[in-house]
Amino acid sequence: MKEFLAKALKMKDLAAYQDGAVVSKEVLKKDTGTVTVFAFDQGQGLSEHTAPFDALVEVLDGEAEIIISGNAHQVSEGEMIIMPAGEPHALKANKRFKMMLVMIRS
Repeated sequence: MKEFLAKALKMKDLAAYQDGAVVSKEVLKKDTGTVTVFAFDQGQGLSEHTAPFDALVEVLDGEAEIIISGNAHQVSEGEMIIMPAGEPHALKANKRFKMMLVMIRS
């Protein structure tokens, strides 16, 4: 993570697409939260789960469907959505999709 300190970076360039895979790159990790960039190949996703903390997703590239508590949200580049703590959520890449995930632990 030190390679990211005090540099101007393009977030969407930090994780590269790989065929049939989900790639993640942790950018910042602190006791109070994390920042991670993900790249999802088309059709890839994360199965439904919950987290004990609020999570903010900023879409960096592509399109995805994010389901929060059974409600589907279509998101695309330049948009963001907050996934509340304790609410079940899942996502699937409609097209190749990159996102920045910010988890706040306090």
